[in-house]
Amino acid sequence: MNKTYTSRYEMRVQQAYETHKQSGEPTYILGIETSCDETSASVVRDGKEVLSNVIASQADIHKRFGGVVPEVASRRHVENITLTIEEALEVAGKTLDDIHAIAVTYGPGLVGALLVGVAAAKAISLARGIPLIGVHHIAGHIYANRLVEEMNFPLIALVVSGGHTELVWMKEHGHFEILGETRDDAAGEAYDKVARALQMPYPGGPHIDRLAHEGVPNVPLPRSWLEPGSYDFSFSGLKSAVLNTLHNAAQRGETIEPANLAASFQDSVTEVLVEKTLRAVREHGAKQVLLAGGVAANRGLRERLQNRCQTEGIPLVIPPFTLCTDNAAMIAAAGFIKYEKGQFAALDLNGVPGLSLSDH
Repeated sequence: MNKTYTSRYEMRVQQAYETHKQSGEPTYILGIETSCDETSASVVRDGKEVLSNVIASQADIHKRFGGVVPEVASRRHVENITLTIEEALEVAGKTLDDIHAIAVTYGPGLVGALLVGVAAAKAISLARGIPLIGVHHIAGHIYANRLVEEMNFPLIALVVSGGHTELVWMKEHGHFEILGETRDDAAGEAYDKVARALQMPYPGGPHIDRLAHEGVPNVPLPRSWLEPGSYDFSFSGLKSAVLNTLHNAAQRGETIEPANLAASFQDSVTEVLVEKTLRAVREHGAKQVLLAGGVAANRGLRERLQNRCQTEGIPLVIPPFTLCTDNAAMIAAAGFIKYEKGQFAALDLNGVPGLSLSDH
């Protein structure tokens, strides 16, 4: 792009930002999320009040494939993105004239899916002369909690989703220090693979969670604590243990009650997640725990973490189910922090499928 033209764009953006900041009026951010198989757009006021949060899910489309097909997801995003943005504005009772910035997920995620959202955000930013804000997908999940309750620093965030399992230390807004992360299968991946072994449809996590509440955790399964003092996670061995248990039982002609196996699997996963989180709280002097990510909707994890935090006397914040899965309200909430700091992206913003939270 012509440098002079880019400079004019940057001048318009800075002018719009300064004019709005001086006005003292509320800040309306349009959030866009297309990292995987949900096309979502949202309007959020001052980083906390959700005026709209429209989600066009593709779950039914990918169900027959047993997982998300990237090319299919990208094409569906192209079909849905304009309509989703228009609906989000209509539900919020706003037009683009009322929007002060565009916040968009630019990583991590499926590169084709990310590019659809990023392209739409850049087009609106350029056309309207308003700031463009690139948001890390996991930062969005963490800031979904701020739509429920104010953050109290320093804090520990437990992020559990289909592709991510991380313990994050935050000493202030926008500061993310990863204490531990998954070394192989994330918790959500393990849930889906175990669900597949039990012949349950995709996505498998909710089905395992439901079944676990009907069973008793009486099947011996390992807990992967790793090295002493480690905050990292590993669920590949646990997944393999479940598969071996089913295989060995079949060879012996025995039947394992699926509900008991699901309960035992969930008990192993949640124990490791919760105990490592509480140890991080104690060792870092955190004032608050945040649960974030798609697996934050898991009832077994929510209940166990609530009970342990209550016992330890540490405040816990968990988003409602609607804000646990991928959505644009969380992206707008995280984008508001960057807006307040004047941290804007340039028009060369690109989708970064392997984006690190530490580099955000």
